[in-house]
Amino acid sequence: MARPTTRAELLQAAEAGYDTLLALIAEMSDAEREGPLSYGPGFAKSEAHWARDRTVRDVIVHLTAWHGLLRDWVVANEGGNPSPFLPSPYTWRDYAGMNVEFRDAHESTSLADALREFGDSHAAVMALIDGYTNEELFVKKFYPWTGTTSLGSYCVSATSSHYDWAVKKLRAARRGARTPG
Repeated sequence: MARPTTRAELLQAAEAGYDTLLALIAEMSDAEREGPLSYGPGFAKSEAHWARDRTVRDVIVHLTAWHGLLRDWVVANEGGNPSPFLPSPYTWRDYAGMNVEFRDAHESTSLADALREFGDSHAAVMALIDGYTNEELFVKKFYPWTGTTSLGSYCVSATSSHYDWAVKKLRAARRGARTPG
């Protein structure tokens, strides 16, 4: 699917990605859902997230945390409290440690609880998006606090694009778990 450029497309893409992700998790065996993510013999990808996320829960916690970043950022800036998207001390060049902190803060969270929190945060982000017009979402620099991009671009990144990432990651893990070693 093409990257959304309207509110309707964004809402549809986010909902479709959310549904696809939940269906994928539901199709996994208990061992695949609850056990460590494994990508099979010979798997070699260099991006940090392949090693960072150890379980399905870690992936879901990651998505939920990024929903929180988006909501907190929008609420702060809309409320007249200029804030960057990433909390200090993180920047777009160095935020890997923040993602590890999100994971580690939820080591004792069950997958069921993580999925409930994800459902709640998804609903909250969808309601947030639905409160904006196409212009407010997709005109670059409409809000000074979005920098050179649009609010919608951040929303796409925190929803549909992130859900697509999670689906690809979990499909790779499911293939790895089902590949004879």
